[in-house]
Amino acid sequence: MFSRSVREVIDRNRLVTCGGDASVRDAAGLMRSHGVGAILVMAGDSLAGILTERDIACRVVACDRDPGSTLLSEVMTAAPLTISPDRSFGHALTLMHDHGFRHLPVVENGRPIGIVSARNALDPDLEEFVAESMRREQFRRESN
Repeated sequence: MFSRSVREVIDRNRLVTCGGDASVRDAAGLMRSHGVGAILVMAGDSLAGILTERDIACRVVACDRDPGSTLLSEVMTAAPLTISPDRSFGHALTLMHDHGFRHLPVVENGRPIGIVSARNALDPDLEEFVAESMRREQFRRESN
């Protein structure tokens, strides 16, 4: 599974986008109706940021901000790290693990085409991946 390309893993039909001038409440409604945990924030045809369920919880709810008047541009993760659809799913998981996030926008020719998520991995596969990453890191340390 980890050697499969990101292109093979993403579900293009679940790519949900919104402009930065939309409210967090509107974005949360879109996320709920489409069954996704993240939304890409666009500036025209360009990716401006990403907003996740965790962002809503930590940057809006926990800070007692009004979701109806808080704009996505105020609480999104701007200029997020992205991945090419031709990279391996294992590489995507490594990036997410190393940087501490669960959603990674997939960009091709400068345009977002999907989101790869840690949820794309089945739990046993993800546990195996993390264990293998830890084994490799330990081996690298012991080899030096």
